[in-house]
Amino acid sequence: MPSPPPLPPRQPLSRGRVLEAAIQVADRGGAEAITMRKVAQELGVEAMSLYHHVPNKDAILDGVVDVVFAAIELPGTECDDWREAIRARASSARAVLSRHSWALGLMDSRRHPGPATLRHHDAVLGVLREAGFTLPMAAHAISLIDSYIGGFVLQEANLPVMAPDDVEEVAGGILEHLPADELPYLAEMITDHALRPGYDHRSEFGYGLDLILDALEARRK
Repeated sequence: MPSPPPLPPRQPLSRGRVLEAAIQVADRGGAEAITMRKVAQELGVEAMSLYHHVPNKDAILDGVVDVVFAAIELPGTECDDWREAIRARASSARAVLSRHSWALGLMDSRRHPGPATLRHHDAVLGVLREAGFTLPMAAHAISLIDSYIGGFVLQEANLPVMAPDDVEEVAGGILEHLPADELPYLAEMITDHALRPGYDHRSEFGYGLDLILDALEARRK
């Protein structure tokens, strides 16, 4: 009887592997699920092993935030159109945060931002400043855009629809029990907008972002 193939060697523990495991824990259970014990379980090691790579839970939280920021596309200051650069960055941030929506509550809370986090903020500021935004207006722009991205991601994460095909089922179910004579504007919105062929709630992100960029352009100088 042939002997079973040897097991592949266990990958050595590292700070990077600890952070990856913490992100996997958070993707399943939220940021509050990140503990030294659960991250160790994810890696199949004892919790004490983690302390050779991260000093404490706060260091893990700082690290996972930096990993998330590193995944977001940096806007390039060489782009001729500041709106295109910010739009691309916003779309990338939405995509990354949709996969890790738990990070929204951590991203602005850390007192020790990592190198990717700092590079990210500097790049966004650079695009706005090179486009002629004053320093106060650049600060206003970042606050407004990031609040919009975060709010949209949270809204999407909690919507009872995951794809355009789900809209008809959910909206149709609401309409079926809706007293249209008492709530005529809501009935109109469902019938003549949400249930129209081709409607995709995900397109609202781009529309809202363009409104913000239009307003910022008007106040850029």
